[in-house]
Amino acid sequence: MSPQTSFIAAVPDPSTADPSGLLAQLIAIDSVNPDLVAGGAGETAVADFCGRWLAARGFEIHRLERRPGRPSIVAVARGTGGGRSLMLNGHLDTVGLAGYDGDPLAPRVSEGRMYGRGAFDMKGGIAAMMVAAARATAGGPLRGDVLLACVADEEYGSSGTEEVLESFTADAAVVTEPSHLEVTLAHKGFVWFDVEIEGRAAHGSRPELGIDAIAKAGYFLVALEQLGQRLADGPSHPLLGTGTVHASVIRGGEEPSTYPAHCRVTLERRTVPGESVDGVERELAGLLDRLAATVPDFRYRLIRGVHREPFEADPDALIVRTLTRHAERALGHPPVVRAEPFWTDCALLDRAGIPCLLFGVDGEGAHAATEYVDLASLDRLTDVLTATITDFCS
Repeated sequence: MSPQTSFIAAVPDPSTADPSGLLAQLIAIDSVNPDLVAGGAGETAVADFCGRWLAARGFEIHRLERRPGRPSIVAVARGTGGGRSLMLNGHLDTVGLAGYDGDPLAPRVSEGRMYGRGAFDMKGGIAAMMVAAARATAGGPLRGDVLLACVADEEYGSSGTEEVLESFTADAAVVTEPSHLEVTLAHKGFVWFDVEIEGRAAHGSRPELGIDAIAKAGYFLVALEQLGQRLADGPSHPLLGTGTVHASVIRGGEEPSTYPAHCRVTLERRTVPGESVDGVERELAGLLDRLAATVPDFRYRLIRGVHREPFEADPDALIVRTLTRHAERALGHPPVVRAEPFWTDCALLDRAGIPCLLFGVDGEGAHAATEYVDLASLDRLTDVLTATITDFCS
């Protein structure tokens, strides 16, 4: 499906755009990811709002919606030519509203903080990048293109950024996930596996006929814990530490009087740069093969599930040096350089050949019962992004 494109001539004064006011409007729009929460609203309403807001400020609007009800918006300010292009990327979807302390869709300001679902993760980043791009292009086109990718589905499968990258590219990118105004240059990847342990069903009174799959799985769980300890004691990434592994879900058995014929263990292996999904699979297969050779009647199947690569930016990349310089000016000191244990769309941009980094607001409460953004950090982020866009794309 080719992107839908629209234009609008009226251009309000972007200098009057207020990131906190825009954030309040974004929080009030329900955009719960329906892949996480059955019946979630999805991104349609918030994508429509962002598209209208950006179109009114002269941006060329592309709507991508391969999955009905799960649109992403790419807004483009075309350059005059000869300059570098920059993509700012942020996700429109949020986690669920249930259990939130108060009304999650009613933005509330108290003591310099704005509260509401998505304020921190990551509608604050969306508001900052929209206002920054509008301000940076207010005086006319820069030499390079400015692209805003407001994407669907990052909280589950990242189908939005994947769809965007099929049609759009740039010379560099900034992902505005929350980072406490610290420059994030790496994050972990992950891979999920199912390990199916096979036993033999039999009546509980006939142990000579049965093979207890749950008991056999116990050997694997012990070996998995030992693997986790070896990882913790092994080579460490300077920003991320070591990879990790843990059992997440276990299912097996039918009723008390039957030997279980099957037991399934779902596990997650977090990876650091230098580790690959194929290498992790070989690591687990080797562990399981050793159990099969030493534990009587141990039989298994290893099934690879969802996997995402770790990410590591080049600290000497032009976009890293440009943003870091403007962050230092805005903060009054060199920004902290950090890494994240969780996964982000940076890895997809990097895999597509787009140098990138992560830089976003301060606050707390991602996926929690109370979520807020520090409004002073929202203003600083907007200033840093405005300067970075202007510098990089000129």
